Amino acid sequence: MGRPLRHVAQGHTVEVTNRTIQARYLLLPTKKLRRIVLGVLGRVQRQLDMPIHVYTFASNHFHMILSPRDAAHMAEFMKRFGQKLSREVDRFYDWAGTIWDGRYTHIQIEQNEQALVRRLRYILSHGVKEGLVGRCGEWPGANCVAALTEGEPIIGTWFERSDEYNASRWGKEVDEEDFGVEQEVILTPLPCWAHLSEQERRELIRQMIEEIEAEAAAKHHAEGTRPAGVKAVLAHHPHERPESAKTGPRPWFHAATEEGWKRMREAYELFSDAFRYAAELLKAGVPDPPFPEGSFPPGRAFVPYAAPS
Repeated sequence: MGRPLRHVAQGHTVEVTNRTIQARYLLLPTKKLRRIVLGVLGRVQRQLDMPIHVYTFASNHFHMILSPRDAAHMAEFMKRFGQKLSREVDRFYDWAGTIWDGRYTHIQIEQNEQALVRRLRYILSHGVKEGLVGRCGEWPGANCVAALTEGEPIIGTWFERSDEYNASRWGKEVDEEDFGVEQEVILTPLPCWAHLSEQERRELIRQMIEEIEAEAAAKHHAEGTRPAGVKAVLAHHPHERPESAKTGPRPWFHAATEEGWKRMREAYELFSDAFRYAAELLKAGVPDPPFPEGSFPPGRAFVPYAAPS
């Protein structure tokens, strides 16, 4: 089966993820790399005005929940973010070439509280559910636990590499920190919680985190195990790869119910059928076939959604 068409229905939230090449630990969560990740994320968010709801960066993959305007907005955000972060990791961890296994994956989330909160919980549980740390906030990689529970600002560093390079050409002693610019990542509440106060949202997330940690602690107790700990996480070399990596088909959608999943699949199939019909017309020589709104016609500009009348 070919790659699914890039499509984001109007008003939908998506989960985006990508994995490092061969699942190597190229996102090993040292303090410096965490700062770099957040700097890149904050700068690209500001450039493209992207609503970010939650994120987490493991040693070899990441997850984010976004609310892009359309597929073009999402694609540009992910391109800028992925390219810049890859270049920074190349420098920092002495890697050559892209750090990514391929193009990012995006999965639309059903727009109801149950489906959205389920994905929020899944992302916040990273590090704990794998038995690496005992508490969500202990994960040393870029995550937003403190921001969501305490309102702590999310600050990283964007490095102006062109300015650094130009300075070095003149034979100056160059310290990369002189070319670092602080960037802040701004989190937007999930659409289903937008009506709640900040304090109410924080309390809901604190309760969720307590449940995640209690479930993990109970599992450790039952199995006679304990979390590996931050020291063990950081003991890996960034070029290492796990003995086995989780693989499998991507979900088509994240939905709370079978009925919701079917509705989303039917909507996608209507979009896909319209796209493939237009593609066949284009192949047959029709000069301006009717590609659906929100699509990337082959060799042509993105078709935006019509402005509301």
